Amino acid sequence: MNASMTASRTRSSLLRRLPVAGSLAAAGVLLLAGPAFAHVSVQPGTAQKGGYGTIAIKVPNEKDNASTVKLELDLDPKHPLASVMPQPVPGWDVKVEKSKLDQPVKTDDGTVTEAVTKVTWTGGKIEPGQFQQFPLSVGQLPTDADQLVFKALQTYSDNDVVRWIDPSMPGGKEPEHPAPVLKLVDAKAADDAKPAAPAKDGGSGGSSSDTTARVLGVAGIVAGAAGVGYGVFAGRRRNAA
Repeated sequence: MNASMTASRTRSSLLRRLPVAGSLAAAGVLLLAGPAFAHVSVQPGTAQKGGYGTIAIKVPNEKDNASTVKLELDLDPKHPLASVMPQPVPGWDVKVEKSKLDQPVKTDDGTVTEAVTKVTWTGGKIEPGQFQQFPLSVGQLPTDADQLVFKALQTYSDNDVVRWIDPSMPGGKEPEHPAPVLKLVDAKAADDAKPAAPAKDGGSGGSSSDTTARVLGVAGIVAGAAGVGYGVFAGRRRNAA
């Protein structure tokens, strides 16, 4: 067998392995990204200090054999909000609870003596492999805090309750069940944090699946380029010999 035939077979073998390399790279990306998607979180994660805004509590179902049937959300007692209004979610009933404040809060609309302290959603289902968002209009957001911490209890149809109440420490290891957090920033930072408008391409708009596809595509291209480059280099060395 001459050097030319050997180099050709080497390149063919490497090319056959490229799909496997791309798949392994893609799997690595998904494994790294997976845990972050499983948390109950606030969307978007930032809002302007002193303003009003709409947020959504994003609740994914982490189980394969049970549905989420209840969500309880406790608001930050250190920073009561004068206005908390839930948006109706099809299939779900919502209950808003108010409590008298120990210290009245002064707002642009006057002094507030009671505020919403808890919101509960029941009656619906989040099936395995799905998530649901629960929108809230909130304000006036505090100006003397850098974040609002919510505590969420997620109840499943098998009566299991997951308590998303653990505090996150800056620079520390993320807890197993972190409490949802809304970061509060000044006006300029809030404008910078707004997502860019999607490009008009005549379709239905971007989605998380588009982002995932692009990430996997890039991973496959990088792996493929590395394999092709190695095959060409190996072939040249054998031909030179």
